[in-house]
Amino acid sequence: MSVVNLNEKEGKKLPKPEWIRVKAPTSQEYMNTRDLMRAKKLNTVCEEAACPNIGECWSKKHATVMILGSVCTRACAFCNVKTGIPDLLDPHEPEHLAQAVAEMGLHHVVITSVDRDDLPDGGAEHFARCIAQIRLTSPATTVEILTPDFLRKEHAIPVVVKAKPDVYNHNIETVPRLYKTIRPGARYFNSLHLLKTVKEIDPSIFTKSGLMVGLGEQKDEVLQVMDDLRAADVDFLTIGQYLQPTPRHAPIDRYVTPDEFEYYATMARAKGFLLVSSSPLTRSSYHAGDDFVKLRAARQAKLDGNK
Repeated sequence: MSVVNLNEKEGKKLPKPEWIRVKAPTSQEYMNTRDLMRAKKLNTVCEEAACPNIGECWSKKHATVMILGSVCTRACAFCNVKTGIPDLLDPHEPEHLAQAVAEMGLHHVVITSVDRDDLPDGGAEHFARCIAQIRLTSPATTVEILTPDFLRKEHAIPVVVKAKPDVYNHNIETVPRLYKTIRPGARYFNSLHLLKTVKEIDPSIFTKSGLMVGLGEQKDEVLQVMDDLRAADVDFLTIGQYLQPTPRHAPIDRYVTPDEFEYYATMARAKGFLLVSSSPLTRSSYHAGDDFVKLRAARQAKLDGNK
């Protein structure tokens, strides 16, 4: 299996392979989504994290809203979100978010946030308020959340779970060996504990986690992460190619081939995940609405098979 290696001694960066290239966004639907987010004063991880799928998703009125401001209290080596002194909380953000969801007519919404280590609850109550407001104005809309790890704030997890999101996502991001360089402010086993705790509090909530590849991990390490996530009873795994946002961020070790992504997908299904999305352009929230429908169907099929 061929691998495109970027770590040349002379520091030259090889061009992206064909399978990773995307077109620049130009559609009117994209512009409309962007304008609505501006009008409601909402941040999106689509823009802040320079997601390669923004053109496709925004053209379909799919957006991942980023609450709790646009400045993160952490400095992960892979992430393009600004780091520094965080914004003051906007008390009207839950209402603005709910209005945007209603105006867009979303069937499924994804809510994420920056890390807010400065807040006593890490922003858990704000997540809960956002979910509650959407339930009031758009009761048919399913809600997926992608939260920080709430490190040393374990009391925060039940606050979010009790708001009953349909999907609780928290990304493991990389293999434990790379945490010190890629995710230095986080702890691998804390993230696993969070995902397990969600299931223990409310088994009806789907849990989800994502992994980036191309950072220097080995195949056996990826398979071990899968086992760890299944031990935490995670339902849905996403695996995508890491893309370096700027030269200041962690370098790409290699471009993982589509064949290797398919291998990971096959292994993850064999390990018992209800759903797997594994491809070069897979991101946590990519096709989230369609995937939720598949996730619900997969659970029902499993229940029917156990009768």
